[in-house]
Amino acid sequence: MTDKEVFIERMKSKTKKFAVDVIKFCDSLKNCKASSVIVYQLVKSATSTGANYRASCKARSKRDFFSKISIVVEEVDESEYWLEVIEDTELSSNIKELERLLKEANEINRIMSKARKSAGNSLN
Repeated sequence: MTDKEVFIERMKSKTKKFAVDVIKFCDSLKNCKASSVIVYQLVKSATSTGANYRASCKARSKRDFFSKISIVVEEVDESEYWLEVIEDTELSSNIKELERLLKEANEINRIMSKARKSAGNSLN
């Protein structure tokens, strides 16, 4: 495997694990009307992050890759937002896991944003 292929597989695994971990984390949130809305949005964006990353790996062109990786950046950024809302509203008593997920979302966001920037530069 090339370094690029190893990186791609690592990121596929990382984004899928993030989605699974978010789903499990959501089961531990306080049960209220607000949390059901937030859980819905967070699970959508976290699972979409991995799904769209996989789609970007199958892009048919550089322009298609840029479009798909842009969606990944938007979705992981949204996930980070919802995790911050959970933190600010104290909907979770599992602070350690919340902080870990925030850190993971931020790291994925930085990696994907860099990939999007590189892809954008190659289009020009």
